[in-house]
Amino acid sequence: QVQLVESGGGLVQAGGSLTVSCAASGSIFSIILMGWYRQAPGKQRELVASITSGGSTNYADSVKGRFTISRDNAKNTVYLQMNSLKPEDTSVYYCNALVSTISFVKSDYWGQGTQVTVSS
Repeated sequence: QVQLVESGGGLVQAGGSLTVSCAASGSIFSIILMGWYRQAPGKQRELVASITSGGSTNYADSVKGRFTISRDNAKNTVYLQMNSLKPEDTSVYYCNALVSTISFVKSDYWGQGTQVTVSS
């Protein structure tokens, strides 16, 4: 099994910055893709950003230029640096990882979520 543990959420004022991180552990052979999703109350979960093992990134239009995703492959950890935060960024942020396990089975895993609240 694989576990994803997020940290770094919290309360920040509009215009401020926050970094969330997610560490993966368990029966990992390789992590193909890591990403961050978010879900606000009453809304669907949406992709915020993703990054491949080779470092290719993808961002939602709403966060381009403000958020930066990065990963440390040696630590199986992904980071999301969030700058110029807006109240509409308030959500629960979920880490996601597409993992090839030591049994060479590819599976999708989710973290428990971390709350990010941006006050106006």
